Amino acid sequence: MAEEAAFDLREEERASVLALRGDWTVDTISGLEGQLSSVAGRLKPGSVVDVGGLGRFDVAGAYLLDRTLRESEAGDKIAIRGQHANAMQLLQTARKAYAAPTEPPAGPQGLMGFFETVGRAIADIGEEIIETVSFFGETLVTTLRLLANPQRIRWVSIVHVMEIAGFNALPIVAMLSFFIGMVVAYLGARILGDFGASVFTVELVAFSMLREFGVVITGILLAGRTNSAFTAEIGAMKMRQEIDAMRVMGISPMEALVVPRVIAMLIVTPILTFGAMMAGIFGGVLVAWGELGISPAMFFGRVAEVVPAQHFWVGFAKAPAFALALAVIGCKQGLSVGGDVGSLGRRVTTSVVQAIFMIILMDALFALWFLEMNW
Repeated sequence: MAEEAAFDLREEERASVLALRGDWTVDTISGLEGQLSSVAGRLKPGSVVDVGGLGRFDVAGAYLLDRTLRESEAGDKIAIRGQHANAMQLLQTARKAYAAPTEPPAGPQGLMGFFETVGRAIADIGEEIIETVSFFGETLVTTLRLLANPQRIRWVSIVHVMEIAGFNALPIVAMLSFFIGMVVAYLGARILGDFGASVFTVELVAFSMLREFGVVITGILLAGRTNSAFTAEIGAMKMRQEIDAMRVMGISPMEALVVPRVIAMLIVTPILTFGAMMAGIFGGVLVAWGELGISPAMFFGRVAEVVPAQHFWVGFAKAPAFALALAVIGCKQGLSVGGDVGSLGRRVTTSVVQAIFMIILMDALFALWFLEMNW
């Protein structure tokens, strides 16, 4: 049977002594809280807690005693007297559990802090580049291995990704390209008209949509729409430990998740690029017809006469490279998601930013290279 918890506070020659008696457990301390609060003000630094007469002692009793000491002037400046099996250990545990959190040490300030921030950012970027290149190599090897063994390719998954992530994006890609073509034609008609060269609006629209705008607009829209979807889908599977379960069952996540998305993007991105080119040129045709009186037949006749077909192939050749970059970045960021929702959000944001950056960077490099080659 549990012995009733009790205490007494007595004054000795050098310090106050709080003597504990009975069992201090969750079942016996309910009536002590008010009594201990009344004597907390009499405990001074250097006071003594006597546990010689203490019976059973649990975490609830240790917390009540620690709170009484924290409310008094003694704080942690007390001494423990007497022998008990676990009183000191439980009291220390209670103190650690309810101790005030310590602030992390402040980092370098001023100029040194700026250099440290920049250095860490550069190191993180370098690490991200190495990981992405490594993932690209693994993806390329896995894709080539599956292409050499076509019966292992998941064609159903490829068709599904083509529909959801690719063809469903055709309306928004075509609409945006249509308006971009209209804007280019309208600006060309107004600016070139000041020099009496408004007829060259046809070449301006054709060159810009075939070489640059068609494929770049497609890439940026896919980066925001499809790339983020890849990261979110794979990241959600990673959070639910579905990818770990796939590995346990002997299914390679690269073969089941990454390669189908890569192949689907390689197929659908050129198709979307072609649609963007045609929609942009059609927008230019409407503006040229309305502003300049150039009929559609005259417009397309001039395009066929003065615009070489190589401009179409220059823009079209960028599409597979953009598709590969988008798929690799989206899948890599999805597989890098941690176990919390915050990590998923950060990876989706990183995926979109990296994809758009790569589209613009690769387009600039392609443009310089094609110009140097006189293509």
